Amino acid sequence: MSTRTVIRGGLVVTAADELHADVLIEDGRVVALAATGSDVAAGWTAAHVLDATDRYVLPGGVDAHTHMELPFGGTSASDTFETGTRAAAWGGTTTIVDFAVQTVGRSLREGLDTWYAKADGNCAIDYAFHMILSDVNEHTLKEMDLLVQEGVTSFKLFMAYPGVFYSDDGRILRAMQRSADNGGLIMMHAENGIAIDVLVEQALARGETDPRYHGEVRKALLEAEATHRAIQLARVAGSPLYVVHVSAREAVAEIATARDLGLPVFGETCPQYLFLSTDNLAEPGFEGAKYVCSTPLRPKEHQAALWRGLRTNDLQVVSTDHCPFCFTGQKELGRGDFSKIPNGLPGVENRMDLLHQAVVDGHISRRRWIEIACATPARMFGLYPQKGTIAPGADADIVIYDPHTTQVLSAETHHMNVDYSAYEGRTVTGRVETVLSRGELVIDRGAYVGRAGHGTFVPRATCQYLS
Repeated sequence: MSTRTVIRGGLVVTAADELHADVLIEDGRVVALAATGSDVAAGWTAAHVLDATDRYVLPGGVDAHTHMELPFGGTSASDTFETGTRAAAWGGTTTIVDFAVQTVGRSLREGLDTWYAKADGNCAIDYAFHMILSDVNEHTLKEMDLLVQEGVTSFKLFMAYPGVFYSDDGRILRAMQRSADNGGLIMMHAENGIAIDVLVEQALARGETDPRYHGEVRKALLEAEATHRAIQLARVAGSPLYVVHVSAREAVAEIATARDLGLPVFGETCPQYLFLSTDNLAEPGFEGAKYVCSTPLRPKEHQAALWRGLRTNDLQVVSTDHCPFCFTGQKELGRGDFSKIPNGLPGVENRMDLLHQAVVDGHISRRRWIEIACATPARMFGLYPQKGTIAPGADADIVIYDPHTTQVLSAETHHMNVDYSAYEGRTVTGRVETVLSRGELVIDRGAYVGRAGHGTFVPRATCQYLS
Protein backbone atom coordinates (compact mmCIF):
# COMPACT_ATOMS: atom_id res chain seq x y z
CA MET A 1 0.00 0.00 0.00
CA SER A 2 1.46 3.34 -1.05
CA THR A 3 1.90 5.98 1.63
CA ARG A 4 2.14 9.63 0.64
CA THR A 5 3.15 12.61 2.75
CA VAL A 6 3.39 16.26 1.74
CA ILE A 7 5.40 18.84 3.66
CA ARG A 8 4.00 22.27 2.84
CA GLY A 9 5.17 25.85 3.17
CA GLY A 10 8.70 25.51 4.53
CA LEU A 11 12.08 26.85 3.47
CA VAL A 12 13.94 23.83 2.12
CA VAL A 13 17.64 24.20 2.99
CA THR A 14 20.23 21.86 1.46
CA ALA A 15 23.98 22.26 0.99
CA ALA A 16 23.28 23.57 -2.52
CA ASP A 17 20.03 25.53 -2.33
CA GLU A 18 17.47 27.39 -0.26
CA LEU A 19 13.99 27.46 -1.74
CA HIS A 20 10.40 27.83 -0.59
CA ALA A 21 9.08 24.49 -1.72
CA ASP A 22 6.65 21.74 -0.86
CA VAL A 23 8.07 18.21 -0.63
CA LEU A 24 6.23 15.11 -1.83
CA ILE A 25 7.16 11.81 -0.16
CA GLU A 26 6.03 8.37 -1.26
CA ASP A 27 7.03 4.93 0.04
CA GLY A 28 9.83 6.33 2.19
CA ARG A 29 11.49 8.43 -0.51
CA VAL A 30 11.37 11.99 -1.76
CA VAL A 31 9.47 11.98 -5.05
CA ALA A 32 9.38 15.66 -5.98
CA LEU A 33 9.82 19.24 -4.86
CA ALA A 34 7.66 22.07 -6.22
CA ALA A 35 7.50 25.77 -5.48
CA THR A 36 5.09 26.52 -2.65
CA GLY A 37 1.83 27.85 -4.09
CA SER A 38 2.54 26.52 -7.59
CA ASP A 39 -0.08 24.58 -9.52
CA VAL A 40 2.05 21.46 -9.28
CA ALA A 41 2.33 21.61 -5.50
CA ALA A 42 -1.33 22.53 -5.11
CA GLY A 43 -2.28 19.38 -7.05
CA TRP A 44 -0.55 17.02 -4.62
CA THR A 45 -2.83 15.04 -2.36
CA ALA A 46 -1.67 12.88 0.52
CA ALA A 47 -2.93 11.09 3.58
CA HIS A 48 -0.45 13.07 5.71
CA VAL A 49 0.13 16.79 5.29
CA LEU A 50 2.76 18.45 7.49
CA ASP A 51 2.68 22.23 7.84
CA ALA A 52 6.17 23.74 7.78
CA THR A 53 5.16 27.40 7.56
CA ASP A 54 7.90 29.64 9.03
CA ARG A 55 10.07 26.57 9.49
CA TYR A 56 13.14 25.13 7.79
CA VAL A 57 12.85 21.78 6.03
CA LEU A 58 16.25 20.12 6.35
CA PRO A 59 17.87 16.83 5.40
CA GLY A 60 18.27 14.64 8.47
CA GLY A 61 21.67 15.00 10.08
CA VAL A 62 24.40 12.43 9.41
CA ASP A 63 26.63 11.94 12.46
CA ALA A 64 29.65 10.06 11.14
CA HIS A 65 31.34 9.50 14.51
CA THR A 66 29.50 7.85 17.41
CA HIS A 67 30.36 5.21 19.99
CA MET A 68 27.27 3.48 21.35
CA GLU A 69 27.94 0.75 23.93
CA LEU A 70 31.72 1.16 23.54
CA PRO A 71 33.77 -0.71 26.16
CA PHE A 72 36.46 1.68 27.44
CA GLY A 73 38.61 1.91 30.56
CA GLY A 74 36.86 -0.85 32.47
CA THR A 75 33.35 0.44 31.74
CA SER A 76 31.10 1.02 28.71
CA ALA A 77 29.53 4.06 27.05
CA SER A 78 26.21 4.68 28.76
CA ASP A 79 24.09 5.03 25.60
CA THR A 80 22.86 1.83 23.98
CA PHE A 81 21.96 1.74 20.31
CA GLU A 82 18.35 2.12 21.43
CA THR A 83 18.81 5.13 23.73
CA GLY A 84 21.50 6.73 21.57
CA THR A 85 19.62 6.59 18.28
CA ARG A 86 16.46 7.85 19.96
CA ALA A 87 18.42 10.82 21.35
CA ALA A 88 19.97 11.39 17.91
CA ALA A 89 16.47 11.61 16.40
CA TRP A 90 15.41 14.14 19.05
CA GLY A 91 18.35 16.24 17.88
CA GLY A 92 17.54 16.02 14.17
CA THR A 93 20.08 13.33 13.25
CA THR A 94 18.65 10.48 11.17
CA THR A 95 21.79 8.46 10.38
CA ILE A 96 24.74 7.53 12.57
CA VAL A 97 27.98 5.83 11.57
CA ASP A 98 29.23 3.96 14.64
CA PHE A 99 32.52 2.15 15.21
CA ALA A 100 32.75 -1.62 15.35
CA VAL A 101 35.81 -2.68 17.34
CA GLN A 102 38.31 -5.41 16.54
CA THR A 103 39.79 -6.98 19.66
CA VAL A 104 43.54 -7.63 19.52
CA GLY A 105 44.13 -11.22 18.51
CA ARG A 106 40.66 -11.60 16.99
CA SER A 107 39.34 -11.10 13.47
CA LEU A 108 37.65 -8.03 12.01
CA ARG A 109 34.70 -10.29 11.20
CA GLU A 110 34.15 -11.18 14.84
CA GLY A 111 34.27 -7.54 15.89
CA LEU A 112 31.89 -6.46 13.16
CA ASP A 113 29.43 -9.26 13.92
CA THR A 114 29.43 -8.22 17.59
CA TRP A 115 28.39 -4.70 16.58
CA TYR A 116 25.77 -5.93 14.13
CA ALA A 117 24.24 -7.88 17.04
CA LYS A 118 24.29 -4.84 19.35
CA ALA A 119 22.48 -2.64 16.84
CA ASP A 120 20.12 -5.07 15.11
CA GLY A 121 16.49 -4.43 16.02
CA ASN A 122 17.38 -1.68 18.49
CA CYS A 123 17.82 1.49 16.42
CA ALA A 124 15.26 4.25 15.92
CA ILE A 125 17.14 5.61 12.89
CA ASP A 126 19.40 4.17 10.19
CA TYR A 127 22.99 3.28 10.96
CA ALA A 128 26.24 2.18 9.34
CA PHE A 129 29.62 1.09 10.65
CA HIS A 130 33.28 1.98 10.45
CA MET A 131 35.79 -0.66 11.58
CA ILE A 132 38.41 0.03 14.26
CA LEU A 133 41.64 -1.81 13.39
CA SER A 134 43.37 -2.72 16.65
CA ASP A 135 45.61 -5.46 15.24
CA VAL A 136 47.01 -5.03 11.73
CA ASN A 137 48.36 -8.33 10.37
CA GLU A 138 48.27 -10.38 7.16
CA HIS A 139 44.87 -11.85 8.01
CA THR A 140 43.18 -8.58 8.96
CA LEU A 141 44.62 -6.80 5.92
CA LYS A 142 42.85 -9.37 3.70
CA GLU A 143 39.66 -8.94 5.73
CA MET A 144 39.67 -5.23 4.92
CA ASP A 145 38.92 -6.06 1.27
CA LEU A 146 35.93 -8.20 2.27
CA LEU A 147 34.53 -5.49 4.54
CA VAL A 148 34.71 -2.89 1.76
CA GLN A 149 32.64 -5.23 -0.43
CA GLU A 150 30.13 -5.56 2.44
CA GLY A 151 29.64 -1.80 2.70
CA VAL A 152 31.95 -1.13 5.66
CA THR A 153 34.28 1.13 3.72
CA SER A 154 36.29 3.02 6.35
CA PHE A 155 38.87 1.92 8.89
CA LYS A 156 39.99 3.74 12.00
CA LEU A 157 43.53 3.55 13.33
CA PHE A 158 44.96 5.03 16.51
CA MET A 159 48.29 6.72 17.08
CA ALA A 160 47.13 7.03 20.71
CA TYR A 161 46.22 4.60 23.52
CA PRO A 162 49.28 2.28 23.62
CA GLY A 163 48.28 -1.16 24.83
CA VAL A 164 44.65 -0.71 23.74
CA PHE A 165 44.08 0.55 20.18
CA TYR A 166 47.56 1.84 19.28
CA SER A 167 49.21 0.98 15.95
CA ASP A 168 52.84 1.80 15.15
CA ASP A 169 53.85 3.53 11.93
CA GLY A 170 54.61 0.27 10.13
CA ARG A 171 51.16 -1.15 10.80
CA ILE A 172 49.56 2.14 9.84
CA LEU A 173 51.49 2.16 6.57
CA ARG A 174 50.39 -1.41 5.74
CA ALA A 175 46.72 -0.58 6.40
CA MET A 176 47.01 2.58 4.29
CA GLN A 177 48.57 0.64 1.42
CA ARG A 178 45.70 -1.84 1.58
CA SER A 179 43.07 0.89 1.54
CA ALA A 180 44.81 2.54 -1.41
CA ASP A 181 44.07 -0.69 -3.30
CA ASN A 182 40.58 -1.52 -2.03
CA GLY A 183 39.08 1.99 -2.01
CA GLY A 184 38.62 2.19 1.75
CA LEU A 185 39.14 5.40 3.71
CA ILE A 186 41.60 5.46 6.62
CA MET A 187 40.40 7.48 9.62
CA MET A 188 43.10 8.52 12.07
CA HIS A 189 43.11 9.39 15.75
CA ALA A 190 46.18 11.57 15.49
CA GLU A 191 47.94 12.04 18.83
CA ASN A 192 51.42 10.85 19.75
CA GLY A 193 50.31 8.35 22.39
CA ILE A 194 53.82 7.12 23.22
CA ALA A 195 54.98 10.64 24.14
CA ILE A 196 51.70 11.42 25.91
CA ASP A 197 52.13 8.37 28.16
CA VAL A 198 55.50 9.73 29.29
CA LEU A 199 53.93 13.09 30.16
CA VAL A 200 51.05 11.36 32.00
CA GLU A 201 53.48 9.35 34.11
CA GLN A 202 55.52 12.47 34.93
CA ALA A 203 52.43 14.54 35.82
CA LEU A 204 51.08 11.88 38.17
CA ALA A 205 54.50 11.56 39.80
CA ARG A 206 54.36 15.30 40.54
CA GLY A 207 50.95 14.86 42.18
CA GLU A 208 49.10 16.54 39.29
CA THR A 209 46.00 14.34 39.35
CA ASP A 210 43.05 16.68 38.62
CA PRO A 211 41.05 16.50 35.37
CA ARG A 212 42.64 19.67 33.98
CA TYR A 213 45.98 17.87 33.65
CA HIS A 214 44.38 15.59 31.05
CA GLY A 215 44.40 18.59 28.72
CA GLU A 216 47.90 19.68 29.73
CA VAL A 217 49.64 16.37 28.98
CA ARG A 218 47.86 15.78 25.65
CA LYS A 219 49.68 18.70 24.08
CA ALA A 220 48.52 20.44 20.91
CA LEU A 221 51.99 19.93 19.43
CA LEU A 222 51.63 16.16 19.86
CA GLU A 223 48.32 16.29 17.96
CA ALA A 224 49.98 18.37 15.23
CA GLU A 225 53.02 16.06 15.06
CA ALA A 226 50.84 12.97 14.71
CA THR A 227 48.66 14.68 12.11
CA HIS A 228 51.76 15.58 10.10
CA ARG A 229 53.09 12.02 10.38
CA ALA A 230 49.75 10.50 9.36
CA ILE A 231 49.66 12.75 6.29
CA GLN A 232 53.19 11.77 5.23
CA LEU A 233 52.46 8.04 5.73
CA ALA A 234 49.31 8.43 3.61
CA ARG A 235 51.38 10.15 0.90
CA VAL A 236 53.87 7.27 0.89
CA ALA A 237 51.02 4.74 0.70
CA GLY A 238 49.07 6.69 -1.95
CA SER A 239 46.09 6.60 0.39
CA PRO A 240 43.40 9.13 1.31
CA LEU A 241 43.25 10.21 4.96
CA TYR A 242 40.45 11.46 7.21
CA VAL A 243 41.65 12.94 10.52
CA VAL A 244 39.02 12.60 13.25
CA HIS A 245 38.17 15.07 16.04
CA VAL A 246 40.69 17.80 15.13
CA SER A 247 40.97 20.15 18.11
CA ALA A 248 44.21 22.16 17.79
CA ARG A 249 44.97 25.03 15.44
CA GLU A 250 48.42 23.50 14.75
CA ALA A 251 46.71 20.32 13.51
CA VAL A 252 44.36 22.37 11.30
CA ALA A 253 47.46 24.01 9.79
CA GLU A 254 48.93 20.59 8.90
CA ILE A 255 45.71 19.58 7.15
CA ALA A 256 45.48 22.92 5.33
CA THR A 257 49.07 22.54 4.09
CA ALA A 258 48.31 19.05 2.77
CA ARG A 259 45.15 20.21 1.03
CA ASP A 260 47.02 23.12 -0.53
CA LEU A 261 49.24 20.47 -2.14
CA GLY A 262 46.11 18.85 -3.58
CA LEU A 263 46.33 15.77 -1.34
CA PRO A 264 43.18 13.74 -0.50
CA VAL A 265 43.34 14.72 3.18
CA PHE A 266 40.16 15.54 5.11
CA GLY A 267 39.45 16.83 8.61
CA GLU A 268 36.62 16.53 11.10
CA THR A 269 35.98 18.56 14.22
CA CYS A 270 33.31 18.30 16.90
CA PRO A 271 31.00 20.73 18.74
CA GLN A 272 32.95 20.35 22.00
CA TYR A 273 36.03 21.91 20.40
CA LEU A 274 33.97 24.74 18.91
CA PHE A 275 31.99 25.59 22.07
CA LEU A 276 33.97 24.30 25.09
CA SER A 277 37.55 24.81 26.26
CA THR A 278 40.15 24.07 28.92
CA ASP A 279 38.14 26.40 31.17
CA ASN A 280 35.64 23.53 31.44
CA LEU A 281 38.37 20.99 32.25
CA ALA A 282 39.51 23.31 35.05
CA GLU A 283 36.07 23.59 36.69
CA PRO A 284 36.39 23.27 40.48
CA GLY A 285 36.18 20.03 42.41
CA PHE A 286 36.01 17.06 40.09
CA GLU A 287 33.54 18.76 37.69
CA GLY A 288 36.22 18.96 34.99
CA ALA A 289 36.00 15.17 34.60
CA LYS A 290 32.75 15.69 32.67
CA TYR A 291 34.81 17.26 29.87
CA VAL A 292 37.59 14.67 29.60
CA CYS A 293 37.80 13.43 26.01
CA SER A 294 40.61 12.78 23.53
CA THR A 295 41.74 14.77 21.67
CA PRO A 296 41.23 17.10 24.64
CA LEU A 297 39.52 20.45 24.87
CA ARG A 298 41.92 23.27 24.03
CA PRO A 299 42.31 26.87 25.21
CA LYS A 300 39.61 29.14 23.74
CA GLU A 301 41.99 30.74 21.25
CA HIS A 302 42.02 27.53 19.19
CA GLN A 303 38.33 27.95 18.37
CA ALA A 304 38.88 30.71 15.82
CA ALA A 305 41.14 28.43 13.75
CA LEU A 306 38.52 25.67 13.80
CA TRP A 307 35.72 28.00 12.66
CA ARG A 308 38.00 29.40 9.96
CA GLY A 309 38.84 25.86 8.84
CA LEU A 310 35.13 25.09 8.52
CA ARG A 311 34.58 28.22 6.44
CA THR A 312 37.56 27.59 4.14
CA ASN A 313 36.79 23.84 3.81
CA ASP A 314 40.10 22.79 5.35
CA LEU A 315 37.74 21.04 7.80
CA GLN A 316 34.79 19.41 6.05
CA VAL A 317 32.71 17.62 8.69
CA VAL A 318 31.34 18.22 12.18
CA SER A 319 30.61 14.95 13.98
CA THR A 320 30.09 14.43 17.71
CA ASP A 321 32.42 11.60 18.79
CA HIS A 322 29.43 10.85 21.05
CA CYS A 323 30.81 8.56 23.76
CA PRO A 324 28.94 9.26 27.00
CA PHE A 325 29.94 8.15 30.49
CA CYS A 326 27.88 9.08 33.54
CA PHE A 327 29.56 11.39 36.03
CA THR A 328 28.39 9.22 38.92
CA GLY A 329 30.05 5.83 38.88
CA GLN A 330 31.89 6.17 35.56
CA LYS A 331 33.77 9.48 35.30
CA GLU A 332 34.39 9.07 39.03
CA LEU A 333 36.68 6.10 38.29
CA GLY A 334 39.36 8.75 37.77
CA ARG A 335 39.12 10.54 41.11
CA GLY A 336 42.72 11.02 42.21
CA ASP A 337 44.11 9.97 38.80
CA PHE A 338 42.99 11.84 35.68
CA SER A 339 44.38 9.05 33.45
CA LYS A 340 41.65 6.73 34.71
CA ILE A 341 38.74 9.02 33.75
CA PRO A 342 36.84 7.38 30.85
CA ASN A 343 37.41 9.50 27.75
CA GLY A 344 34.26 10.77 26.07
CA LEU A 345 31.44 13.31 25.98
CA PRO A 346 27.71 13.10 25.22
CA GLY A 347 26.60 15.17 22.24
CA VAL A 348 24.64 13.26 19.58
CA GLU A 349 21.46 15.16 20.53
CA ASN A 350 23.05 18.62 20.55
CA ARG A 351 25.01 18.86 17.28
CA MET A 352 22.37 20.22 14.90
CA ASP A 353 21.18 22.82 17.44
CA LEU A 354 24.68 24.00 18.34
CA LEU A 355 25.56 24.37 14.66
CA HIS A 356 22.38 26.34 14.06
CA GLN A 357 23.51 28.61 16.88
CA ALA A 358 26.75 29.01 14.91
CA VAL A 359 24.62 30.23 11.97
CA VAL A 360 22.85 32.71 14.26
CA ASP A 361 26.23 33.87 15.61
CA GLY A 362 27.62 34.41 12.11
CA HIS A 363 30.31 31.71 12.13
CA ILE A 364 28.83 29.80 9.16
CA SER A 365 26.00 30.16 6.64
CA ARG A 366 22.78 28.14 6.64
CA ARG A 367 23.85 26.10 3.65
CA ARG A 368 27.28 25.46 5.19
CA TRP A 369 25.49 24.19 8.32
CA ILE A 370 23.76 21.55 6.21
CA GLU A 371 26.92 20.86 4.27
CA ILE A 372 29.10 20.04 7.32
CA ALA A 373 26.34 18.23 9.25
CA CYS A 374 24.46 16.34 6.51
CA ALA A 375 25.73 16.41 2.92
CA THR A 376 29.50 16.16 3.34
CA PRO A 377 29.48 13.36 5.93
CA ALA A 378 27.11 11.47 3.61
CA ARG A 379 29.46 11.97 0.64
CA MET A 380 32.59 11.30 2.67
CA PHE A 381 31.29 7.92 3.76
CA GLY A 382 29.46 6.76 0.64
CA LEU A 383 25.86 7.49 1.65
CA TYR A 384 24.98 10.34 -0.76
CA PRO A 385 22.43 11.04 -2.25
CA GLN A 386 20.46 8.39 -0.34
CA LYS A 387 21.29 10.44 2.77
CA GLY A 388 22.31 14.05 3.32
CA THR A 389 20.01 15.90 0.92
CA ILE A 390 16.39 16.47 -0.05
CA ALA A 391 16.09 15.49 -3.70
CA PRO A 392 14.00 13.10 -5.82
CA GLY A 393 15.08 9.55 -5.04
CA ALA A 394 16.68 10.37 -1.68
CA ASP A 395 15.48 8.68 1.50
CA ALA A 396 12.83 10.85 3.13
CA ASP A 397 15.02 11.58 6.17
CA ILE A 398 13.70 15.06 6.85
CA VAL A 399 13.68 17.50 9.77
CA ILE A 400 11.15 20.30 10.22
CA TYR A 401 13.12 22.85 12.24
CA ASP A 402 11.87 25.93 14.10
CA PRO A 403 14.66 28.51 13.77
CA HIS A 404 12.95 31.13 15.95
CA THR A 405 12.33 29.45 19.30
CA THR A 406 14.98 29.25 22.01
CA GLN A 407 15.79 26.36 24.32
CA VAL A 408 18.09 25.76 27.27
CA LEU A 409 20.29 22.68 26.97
CA SER A 410 20.19 20.60 30.14
CA ALA A 411 20.49 17.07 31.48
CA GLU A 412 16.98 17.60 32.87
CA THR A 413 15.49 17.70 29.38
CA HIS A 414 17.87 15.79 27.10
CA HIS A 415 17.24 12.21 26.01
CA MET A 416 20.78 10.82 26.07
CA ASN A 417 21.31 8.15 28.73
CA VAL A 418 23.80 10.17 30.75
CA ASP A 419 23.48 12.13 33.99
CA TYR A 420 24.96 15.45 32.84
CA SER A 421 25.02 17.77 29.85
CA ALA A 422 28.30 19.12 28.51
CA TYR A 423 26.31 22.26 27.59
CA GLU A 424 24.30 22.62 30.83
CA GLY A 425 22.42 25.93 30.98
CA ARG A 426 23.42 27.11 27.50
CA THR A 427 20.64 28.89 25.60
CA VAL A 428 20.47 28.16 21.88
CA THR A 429 18.20 29.47 19.16
CA GLY A 430 16.33 26.87 17.14
CA ARG A 431 14.71 23.53 17.85
CA VAL A 432 13.81 20.31 16.09
CA GLU A 433 10.04 20.02 15.75
CA THR A 434 9.34 16.99 13.55
CA VAL A 435 11.62 14.24 12.22
CA LEU A 436 10.96 11.68 9.51
CA SER A 437 13.14 8.65 8.87
CA ARG A 438 12.45 7.08 5.47
CA GLY A 439 9.09 8.86 5.50
CA GLU A 440 8.02 7.57 8.92
CA LEU A 441 7.50 9.98 11.78
CA VAL A 442 10.04 9.54 14.58
CA ILE A 443 9.50 12.90 16.30
CA ASP A 444 6.05 14.47 15.80
CA ARG A 445 5.79 18.12 16.91
CA GLY A 446 8.03 17.51 19.90
CA ALA A 447 6.84 14.01 20.82
CA TYR A 448 8.72 10.77 20.24
CA VAL A 449 6.63 8.39 18.10
CA GLY A 450 9.46 6.23 16.75
CA ARG A 451 10.34 2.68 17.63
CA ALA A 452 13.36 0.50 18.17
CA GLY A 453 13.92 -1.59 15.06
CA HIS A 454 12.76 0.98 12.53
CA GLY A 455 16.39 1.87 11.84
CA THR A 456 18.20 -0.43 9.44
CA PHE A 457 21.83 -1.07 8.57
CA VAL A 458 22.92 0.89 5.49
CA PRO A 459 25.83 -0.52 3.48
CA ARG A 460 28.05 2.27 2.19
CA ALA A 461 29.87 2.96 -1.05
CA THR A 462 33.44 4.25 -0.90
CA CYS A 463 34.30 7.89 -0.30
CA GLN A 464 32.65 10.01 -2.98
CA TYR A 465 35.38 12.67 -2.98
CA LEU A 466 37.90 10.28 -4.52
CA SER A 467 36.20 9.07 -7.71
